[in-house]
Amino acid sequence: MIEHQDSGAHYARYLLLSGHVQGVGFRPFVYRLASEFGITGWVENRIGQVAIHAEGRARDVQQFEQNLTARAPMNAAPILKEARNTATRAYPQFVIRASSSASECDIRIIPDLPVCASCRTELFTALDRRFHYPFINCTNCGPRYTLIEQLPYDRANTTMKAFPLCEACAAEYSDPEDRRFHAEPTACPVCGPALEYQDKFFHQHESGAALAACVQALREGAIVAVKGLGGYHLMCDARNDQAVERLRVRKPRPHKPLAVMLAPMQVPDYVAPNQEQLRFLHGPVHPIVLIKKRKPDPLSALIAPGLREVGVMLPYSPLHVLLLHHFPGPLVATSANISGEPVLTDNLSVHQRLDHVFDACLHHNRAIVRPADDAVYRDIAGKVRPLRLGRGNSPLEIDLPFTVASPTLATGGHMKNTVALAWDRRIVVSPHIGDLDAPRSRNVFAQVVEDLQHLYQVTAERVVCDAHPDYGSSRWARNTGLPLSLVLHHHAHASAVAGEYPQEQRWLVFTWDGTGMGADQTLWGGEALLGEAGHWQRAASMRPFRLPGGDRAGREPWRSAAALCWETRVSWQAPIASAELVRQAWEKHLNCAQSSAVGRLFDAAAALIMQRHQSSFEGQGPMELEALAAEGDAEFIALPLTRNQQGTWITDWQPLLPVLTDTRLPPTLRARCFHETLAHALLQQALMLKKFAGEFAVGLTGGVFQNRLLAGRVMDLLQGAGLRCYLPERLPVNDGGLAFGQIVHSHFAAATTRDQSLR
Repeated sequence: MIEHQDSGAHYARYLLLSGHVQGVGFRPFVYRLASEFGITGWVENRIGQVAIHAEGRARDVQQFEQNLTARAPMNAAPILKEARNTATRAYPQFVIRASSSASECDIRIIPDLPVCASCRTELFTALDRRFHYPFINCTNCGPRYTLIEQLPYDRANTTMKAFPLCEACAAEYSDPEDRRFHAEPTACPVCGPALEYQDKFFHQHESGAALAACVQALREGAIVAVKGLGGYHLMCDARNDQAVERLRVRKPRPHKPLAVMLAPMQVPDYVAPNQEQLRFLHGPVHPIVLIKKRKPDPLSALIAPGLREVGVMLPYSPLHVLLLHHFPGPLVATSANISGEPVLTDNLSVHQRLDHVFDACLHHNRAIVRPADDAVYRDIAGKVRPLRLGRGNSPLEIDLPFTVASPTLATGGHMKNTVALAWDRRIVVSPHIGDLDAPRSRNVFAQVVEDLQHLYQVTAERVVCDAHPDYGSSRWARNTGLPLSLVLHHHAHASAVAGEYPQEQRWLVFTWDGTGMGADQTLWGGEALLGEAGHWQRAASMRPFRLPGGDRAGREPWRSAAALCWETRVSWQAPIASAELVRQAWEKHLNCAQSSAVGRLFDAAAALIMQRHQSSFEGQGPMELEALAAEGDAEFIALPLTRNQQGTWITDWQPLLPVLTDTRLPPTLRARCFHETLAHALLQQALMLKKFAGEFAVGLTGGVFQNRLLAGRVMDLLQGAGLRCYLPERLPVNDGGLAFGQIVHSHFAAATTRDQSLR
């Protein structure tokens, strides 16, 4: 800020801005602002930063400086990093200099952005040269993360270098007054990427004819693989039962819900969103949002069978906008991948791996450097929260409330994997990668690890991973040769909540999920951890039981149901041919790890109430159970809470079994009773620990709290009892937030070790 200066005196300031200032039209904004206030000098892109020399009358320079942040472009988030007086140079005008790489790095990567209103208008203006051009974009919209090869963010460092600008586009690109000044992905039908349609009968079409052929195929009930910003979607008519059934059979994906893409005007006709859900649908991320179905449901009943919600997104690329403009209804838009793997991104791999699934392809020739699946959000406890990071909201950058001792890479978990890179006071969390069982998932995992370090020009000097030795992420971490820290799965979950809400100092965090290795080598998943990030004590848990088959129980809920019944001698006949052999192994303690996981209790309840004995995707039984419970009403059962010899409070689930197995009671009542009972059991643990351990904030984390009904009831009960309660808002509550928690936990654990060594 300029102080004690003659407001009319000639004056000069050097300004350095970091934050999101590249790829968002910040330099032309600075140029126009300089013209407005009569400023001379220059603006220059550096690696992740923008430098400015501004000179003019003191009051004009002051107003210019103030407006740099106050009036920044809509996708920019500038941070004034340095501001100082400098010598005047008597520049005759204000210019935009060429980018410089000779500077300290402070890189911020912009996620891919949905098509903006201005480009939408041009897209449908018949006389515009980009009329119906499916790759229209400007500095306010279009791909970023998925096409950047290296920084600084210039066209030559993106996949757009394959498309030399025509004379008209070059003129826009070079004009600081134009909306497309240095819009690196800019193009037009003359010089830019183009569509290509191929079907199984070797029919091929290009450009506008390709789009028309795709729409016609969708109208006829075909399944089409469509290449978007961060990968391919498998698309078909969302009202056509036969088309949806063929997609499910071919993929195969018998039950897992499918996302639906709707034109904005179609939303109220197909789903019943609230205002907050609408805000997220139309917001800068344009994610998939889980929204309540209409009754009667106008979509195919095969879209989300057994569930009350459907995942909906709006068209976010100009290609999607055109598809929904020409196709008269909603489209299934599910990721084109092998189940659990990252979305496919290139023409050849789609044909090699999914040729048996689709009837035709709509390709384009703009290369995708790295996959970015669609982000997913759900309204839980009154706020729309992420269930999956992806296209539009990641890489997710968070300012840390501490300084990382050395650049650190966290490798996350095995399921729903994300990775994180932390340095100084910053952390970047990657988009969703997937489950690390398949070779392609592990290859993409390694690529993302390398990409984050390459793009941000930060080299990890240490690695943090899950303590489970057999996770794909942990095996990779052990082979880096870097100093390695191990973090227990649920300690990382708890530290993720604590890291997102650093204003709280002492916590009781409920870490409820399906599995994770605990400190005693058993399978945790129903724990209440007391303490602070880096230092957790197991204060409460659920009664453990021997789980037959280990990891197989996640896809075979009958195993959890049988284990509870065998454990308590409740009569229940598992309708599985191998059940007696499994019981014999269970009685001999063969392949039967101890588990306290609430996720497995949900599996058991789904099997006992709904006969969901086998699951075709992770969490199927619990999701269906939640939908069933939402239709019912019931009181809770008071569960015994006792303290074991180790001082841990244990809730006994056994009194639930008579209700869960009583087929005379309506399934909706039994399902609702199960939810209410667990919510009150959690409250009971929290109140007991408050009595013995004093004040704390309560955190909820782990995949179980994706359950909207349970999480909402828990929050209501805790807040009604006067307790402060938190659910993640920026990060997924599931394993997608583990990498962030690993960074937070390892920092505070190491800090305590350093402090103790100095004493």
